[in-house]
Amino acid sequence: MSTQSNMVKVAVVGGEGIGPEVTAQSRRVLDWFAAKRGVPMTLREAQYGLIPYLATGKVLPEDTAKAMDEADAILWGATGGPETTEVPAAARKAGSLLGLRSKYDLYANLRPIVASPALSASAPLKAEVLDGVDFVIIRELTSGIYFGEPRGIETLPDGQRRGFNTEQYTTNQIRRVARSAFELARTRRNKVCSVDKANVLETSVVWREEVIKLHKEEFSDVELTHLYVDNAAMQIVREPRQFDVMVTGNIFGDILSDCAAMASGSLGMLPSASLGPVDRFGRRKALYEPVHGSAPDIAGKGIANPLGSILSVAMLLRLTLNRPEDADLLEKAVQTALASGARTADIAEAGAKKLSTVQMGDAVLGALDKISAKEHA
Repeated sequence: MSTQSNMVKVAVVGGEGIGPEVTAQSRRVLDWFAAKRGVPMTLREAQYGLIPYLATGKVLPEDTAKAMDEADAILWGATGGPETTEVPAAARKAGSLLGLRSKYDLYANLRPIVASPALSASAPLKAEVLDGVDFVIIRELTSGIYFGEPRGIETLPDGQRRGFNTEQYTTNQIRRVARSAFELARTRRNKVCSVDKANVLETSVVWREEVIKLHKEEFSDVELTHLYVDNAAMQIVREPRQFDVMVTGNIFGDILSDCAAMASGSLGMLPSASLGPVDRFGRRKALYEPVHGSAPDIAGKGIANPLGSILSVAMLLRLTLNRPEDADLLEKAVQTALASGARTADIAEAGAKKLSTVQMGDAVLGALDKISAKEHA
């Protein structure tokens, strides 16, 4: 990745478990857009996890770190699994995903929740509940209890063990992620729901007060509501279509976005984008990844759903490459493939044919070819 290049630099890091399998399909999609749509990007693949650890003693070797440092965007696969027992905890922590989020200050995590009509039969929620569901959860990603100090495990004088973590938020940490939510809402249906636990937690009291202040000062044109996190979880299941943009802290966002996955049919369907601050040139570091984990129980079987990773490419096209029409094209291709009956095991109705990971990639690429051909007919 030459620093002299005007091309957008993308580091492709498959990682562990099913990560390399699903990311391989995303790489095919990226190659399609480069070849067929002239998207200006250079791709560099890099390894992460057990394999490079066995070779270099680091889960995040220097060449991978360099590729990610130089990249405008990182397409990430997954991390974790039983194989991590072969990697010492200190080595794992040194190259952890949490560490990368902190290093690049990827403070705003966007997780779109869109219900596909084609998956209504296999979704765990009723079709009438899912009708029209289209919202985004913005999770604060570099603060809160996952990063707070002090933290640790200690032995008390009476011999009991005690684990402790610190939940904390500052004005700036809250306001910048809330600003992201308000700005996004202005491009959608102009509604923000802020989620906290202000009836119990002091951090949530500060969170709510700062969100209200920012709203009054800069975004009074946007509708703002508030929910306690327990109620928010219930409302996501009861009536998810009510939401447009939901913003919340790190741990609440982690939990609620997995809950909301059921409104899209499967955790394997969910993409995400983690965004850093905008620099003086108008650019921002970004990491794109499917929400699902490494799924070690199916790793290597070729049956994982690649759509979460492929839809993360759509977010990359929209947010880093500034190619909204290409992003729309890819999202349309995914829906076309689903409408034609393409299903991996996790989203298949009873008796439906189950595609492999590669076959689902084939289905999306086939849909891209057909839609593109119609556009130029």
